Amino acid sequence: MKSNKKPYKSKINKIRTFALSLIFIGFIIMYGAIIFREHKWLVVIFMTLGVLCIVGSTMVYAWIGFLSTQAVLVECPNCHKHTKVLGRVDMCMFCSEPLTLDKSLEGKEFNQDYNKNLEHKEL
Repeated sequence: MKSNKKPYKSKINKIRTFALSLIFIGFIIMYGAIIFREHKWLVVIFMTLGVLCIVGSTMVYAWIGFLSTQAVLVECPNCHKHTKVLGRVDMCMFCSEPLTLDKSLEGKEFNQDYNKNLEHKEL
């Protein structure tokens, strides 16, 4: 039995999920320092790696926030909510409906490869 759920997500949501996972990974790494509390140098390494993950997450959040301000706001034809589109094709943030701003891609099956710069290839 096939699931009706589409395997794709909005690019903005994917990047935000990655940034959130970096925060949790950073906390887990820092909690790992408790295991090695007898060895101060290992505690310092674990804490430093954890903080670097959290700082990296902050940078990713800032980057996606900047990209989000430049994204095109469109109304989804399926759920009628406003969503942001990055690239030639993207998914609705709310209902995962495929969206495109390129008239030549309307009616075609959703493929994330349409966002790659292919000058002479027709997909």
